Amino acid sequence: MKRFHTLPVSLFCIYVVVLQCLHASAQAPSTLRVNAQRIHEHLSALSKFGANPQGGVSRVAYSDADLQGRNYAISLMKQAGLDVHIDASGNIVGTRAGSDASLKPLLIGSHIDSVPMGGNYDGDVGSLSAIEVAHVLQEKQITLRHPLEVIIFQNEEGGTVGSQALGEGLDEKHLNLVSNSGKTIREGTRIVGGDPERLVSARRQPGSIAGYFELHIEQGGTLEREKIDIGVVEGIVGNGRWDVTIDGFANHAGSTPMNQRHDALLAGAKFIEAVNRIVTSIPGRQVGTVGKIQAIPGAYNVVPGRVVLGLDVRDLDQEKIDTLFSKMRNEAEQIGQASGTKFSFHQVVADKPALTDPRLRQIIADAAKQLNLSTKLLPSGATHDAQSMARLAPVGMIFVPSIGGISHSPEEFSRPQDIVNGANVLLGAVQRLDSQNW
Repeated sequence: MKRFHTLPVSLFCIYVVVLQCLHASAQAPSTLRVNAQRIHEHLSALSKFGANPQGGVSRVAYSDADLQGRNYAISLMKQAGLDVHIDASGNIVGTRAGSDASLKPLLIGSHIDSVPMGGNYDGDVGSLSAIEVAHVLQEKQITLRHPLEVIIFQNEEGGTVGSQALGEGLDEKHLNLVSNSGKTIREGTRIVGGDPERLVSARRQPGSIAGYFELHIEQGGTLEREKIDIGVVEGIVGNGRWDVTIDGFANHAGSTPMNQRHDALLAGAKFIEAVNRIVTSIPGRQVGTVGKIQAIPGAYNVVPGRVVLGLDVRDLDQEKIDTLFSKMRNEAEQIGQASGTKFSFHQVVADKPALTDPRLRQIIADAAKQLNLSTKLLPSGATHDAQSMARLAPVGMIFVPSIGGISHSPEEFSRPQDIVNGANVLLGAVQRLDSQNW
């Protein structure tokens, strides 16, 4: 401190103030912000690929519209200074080097394919915001410590195909599935530039990624209803789906007395009611749905001899899903005994719950707080690529409000300011995670 006494008092004071400012700036979170106009221009331009008369898009994976949208996304990634390639599984990957090559990469992204007759925000908001984050870093000439990867996953709406390929991989059954475009996953992967014969090269090892953030519209009405700016996702629910087959006895509808029928459809109706009763009988956010029904032979004058139902059960707790299903199965046996029918269950989906990482949740909450945005911890009832990525790395998800809770529809809408808020939280979260030493 003696050397300070040789300075004039005024210079000494200035020196101290400068030191304090430098220290504060080193400790304070970044004040970087995204370019709102650019994000909305990019969203508007992307919405033209596969636009339908209802105001939404039909940009299903592997369609011409999907290819056009992917080419547009690639052009934006290159403008953002990313080195772009398509991996063997057909994902678009844009990379940006970090200052420390020994650190694991940070990943951000989402998807741009849609359901048939979908909207302009599902997936698009997260994908274009991820590109915008890279664009801002390039413009401000900021190099993160970690390498940064922006990923546009292929065919999310057809079963999170691209992100599954990175995690658990795709087997022959997956590759032979027919997508909404009419092409198999194998054919579609080739169409978008992947190589189904080299899928193993796209796999990532658990622990090889520092963290993954995904920004998404909520696809529910909680945030809008409660006037909350940002959803901090607690986890993505597990999803169990079963084909429920009920075998009765087909017989003439006119000549078969009511007390002698083995009506599979009537038994199915009682089972549907039981599903709702069981799911609502205990507290919690679990949901259960019968959303598909097929009566065979399906004629006015025939008592249905067979019915196939589609059962869907979801919750953040796998044990609760298992308990609910067990109760439903027991109830089905009772219905079968009383009606002279037989129930059988075939599981077609067994997606396990994927909890987000508590540290990344806090990073998202802190980034939102810095922007004076309100937050709420909530689950995701829909499936996202983050569910597959959670098998490889710590994941965090950011939700922005969906007006009316509408999604998978041309009526899907998120306010421009909400989208910008989410993009700024994503930018802040990336910077905060980059500064961590895990």
